[in-house]
Amino acid sequence: MDTLSYKTVSANKATVNKEWVLVDADGETLGRLASKVAILLRGKHKPNFTPHVDCGDNVIVINAEKINLTGNKWTDKSYIRHTGYPGGQRSLTATELFEKDPTRIVEKSVKGMLPKNKLGAQLFRNLTVVTGAEHAHEAQKPKTINLKEFN
Repeated sequence: MDTLSYKTVSANKATVNKEWVLVDADGETLGRLASKVAILLRGKHKPNFTPHVDCGDNVIVINAEKINLTGNKWTDKSYIRHTGYPGGQRSLTATELFEKDPTRIVEKSVKGMLPKNKLGAQLFRNLTVVTGAEHAHEAQKPKTINLKEFN
């Protein structure tokens, strides 16, 4: 038996294979879309996944304005932030945030599913969310992924 075939391969910045992926959010449920995008960003779908390395893909999410929320989340879900001053807590409902900028809802839900450390911040930079079908990364030739078939 060849024992060399049992060596654990750990990916690093030089050996990682990053691709550009295009995801269409049209008709998708927010949480299900966000969890699958987080997996793509993290690289957990790859056989050489290494927890402490950015081995995920660059993800472009188009049609962010066509996202779905189930139940009463459009009115009941609130996004809370703080200004840093006493009594400075502010909140917006999902509808209010969606009217301001539909991309922020998708970005916030994906960011919440990434690690809360320097690696998570680095992974979040690999995400691009746009409204409409046009994006600025045509030169990278992203491959389209159907999330219904991705698991």
